[in-house]
Amino acid sequence: MAFVEGSHHVTLSVAGAQEDVDFHVKTLGMRFIKRTVLFDGSLPIYHLYYSNANGDPSSVITTFPWAQQGRFGKPGTNQAREVLLSVPAGSLDYWQKRLTEHDVKDVTNIEAFGQRRLAFRHPSGLEYVFVTNENDAREGYSENGVPQEYAIHGIHGVGIHVTTPERMVDFAGDVFYSQGDITEDGDRAAFQVGNEKIGNWVELTANRADDQGTWSYGAGTYHHFAWNASTLENQDELKFEIEGAGYTDISELKDRKYFKSVYVRSPGGALFEIAVTHADGGWDCDESPQELGMRFQLPSQFEDRRDEIFSKLEPIEG
Repeated sequence: MAFVEGSHHVTLSVAGAQEDVDFHVKTLGMRFIKRTVLFDGSLPIYHLYYSNANGDPSSVITTFPWAQQGRFGKPGTNQAREVLLSVPAGSLDYWQKRLTEHDVKDVTNIEAFGQRRLAFRHPSGLEYVFVTNENDAREGYSENGVPQEYAIHGIHGVGIHVTTPERMVDFAGDVFYSQGDITEDGDRAAFQVGNEKIGNWVELTANRADDQGTWSYGAGTYHHFAWNASTLENQDELKFEIEGAGYTDISELKDRKYFKSVYVRSPGGALFEIAVTHADGGWDCDESPQELGMRFQLPSQFEDRRDEIFSKLEPIEG
């Protein structure tokens, strides 16, 4: 029987590459673990990866900076919207002070599901939310200015805006192995997907006011949320189950070097990826664990264009 292990990573379309690095590394204190390029299409676009201390599959944020190509998206409904990140219990006062001192946009205390949270925005306008968790054993990264007791553990989940939440609940229950229990808070509903106890929350917001958000690449929008299928065999089984249930807007297998993936458009509009970090992949398949993110990496099919591609990309430091 197929299964979903938990979350794998989050991928966002941002604007400038340097401001994205500064935000995730210098402000949020995350570890910069990979600098490579988008594998799809012919345009040279960075693909940047950030994580907690160990690069756990459920801790990774990846970004495509699009401002250099002049491509911008529009947030809306029927789209993933909030980047939900897990931080230690008791850390929100520290983070409110730090984010404010770093001139982060729209730092705001909010309450959801009976809990205080901290909302703020990426320089590209993307919505981030810190959620506190007491029993999150994932190790935060403490070498970029954020002490260990406050450092980001990893992903908490994904916030999705939908016009018809019921369709997403059915999809998750039918083919995405939700845990079944649904918590409601006004126009929001939350549930967990897969086997894990942490990092796998889906939070749905009923949103019939906004226009449809864009689904193509474009700065300022959430591109996809990736789930961990654990093994290639299980990934195949999940794909067959999803297609067999009638959700046929699903891709063939894509080799992303560090992991292999298929993509499915959920009925709520959010793009889900089903990813597996396979035996020949992993973050250390092209550089040592100590050197992650230090060198510009290319897949083998692009190596003969290294100088050309690198010359067209925005220089970044960090």
